[in-house]
Amino acid sequence: MRKGVVLLSVLVFGAVATMVVVGGVAGYAIFENKASNRVNNRDLAFHIAEAGINYYRWHLAHNPTDYKDGSSGDGPYVHEYRDKDGNVIGSYSLVIIPPLAGSTVVTIESTGAVIADPAVTRTIRVRVGFPALTDYVFLQNGNMNFSFTTEVHGTIHSNGGIRFDGTTDSWVKSAKETYKYENQTHDGVWGGGGPKSFWQYPVPAIDFGSISSDISGIQSLANNGGKYLTLSGNEGWHIVFSGSTFSVYRVLTVDCYPGEGKWKHKWSNWYWDGTTYCYDIGTETLVGTENIPENGAIFSEDNVWVEGTMNGRVVVGVGKIPVQEPYKKIFVSGNLLYAAKSADDVIGLIAQGDILTPYEVPDDMEIDAAMLSQFGMIGRPFYDSNEKNSLLVFGSQISYVSGGWKYNNGWGNVISGFVNTNHTYDGNLKYYPPPGFPVGSVYELISWEEVK
Repeated sequence: MRKGVVLLSVLVFGAVATMVVVGGVAGYAIFENKASNRVNNRDLAFHIAEAGINYYRWHLAHNPTDYKDGSSGDGPYVHEYRDKDGNVIGSYSLVIIPPLAGSTVVTIESTGAVIADPAVTRTIRVRVGFPALTDYVFLQNGNMNFSFTTEVHGTIHSNGGIRFDGTTDSWVKSAKETYKYENQTHDGVWGGGGPKSFWQYPVPAIDFGSISSDISGIQSLANNGGKYLTLSGNEGWHIVFSGSTFSVYRVLTVDCYPGEGKWKHKWSNWYWDGTTYCYDIGTETLVGTENIPENGAIFSEDNVWVEGTMNGRVVVGVGKIPVQEPYKKIFVSGNLLYAAKSADDVIGLIAQGDILTPYEVPDDMEIDAAMLSQFGMIGRPFYDSNEKNSLLVFGSQISYVSGGWKYNNGWGNVISGFVNTNHTYDGNLKYYPPPGFPVGSVYELISWEEVK
């Protein structure tokens, strides 16, 4: 009797245990299946979101200024996503954020979803933009020389040869395999500077005809909400920035200083036999003070002197339409500064002629700007017996003709200009250039992130 009871108990508890084990295994299998499906659906949603990004990058390549997916309405813009057999298995939803004023950066946000599990979504956000030619700290069509007292932080490109005796932390590129320097043949990049591992030559030349900014575009902006300065009737205009405002002066007379040449004595009088530069303001009169235009455009048909501290975005364009010689110049007559570096502040200087510093400038000078000379040089003229201590240029320098900020004698000593020069690239300029500056025509990927 007792044996029968024990056997029955064993059978009952064994059956219960078997049911528990079987149920647990089945439940675990169901859970694993759901989890596997959820992982697969999340992966699929991610790939669908990527498909949305790829689609709109393709769309921008064919329609660079269409930020509404070919429609007239605001987003989100929803597209079906099909598998290889043509079955709809999900969708992506696009939010397009157009560039801010003065920028070329477009933000694309794509959210992928699958029909099998609508609760699962993945979102990717990318930023694309047209790179500006201000991506170089130096971009020049002719030969270039860098002295031992020069520091460069940013990429250098010359269509000519480069003698590089300074120091750098980026590429030094020449389009020449070899070139003539003082009747001797040298490599495209050579000299006592370095690191030499950054030297590249020959590289493809850059077509300066394609990068020269269209001054007429800045003229048009100045005529439509900007500031337009006609011929002054005297020597030109003096623009002094102060925060978000600027003052305009009419330059009445200029002062002149000796350049290359020598002093000679005749009939008990000394006289200068050589070049004279009349690039300094003598007398001037205030015309008025106003806010920086909303579109940032200031255009002048006459020479312009510029200085001050600026808060905002502005471009100063100088030239004649149609283009004609003598080309009008820009003179940076004092420190030209951003209220805050690496912020939204940016100054562009575009001249058909030279962009120069005159004789009377600070002993330690700073220029925060992207500068472009279409047909001239950027730099400082050779002034007789006039050395300045230092110059910091924070930005970009693009010029057709070779220029420079200092002049050395045969022993490498600076005899005119700025003894110590530091040229530092402003990273904001690549995708956030000044109004009117030339940019590329192909969108580049700036950033990629999954946001949820």
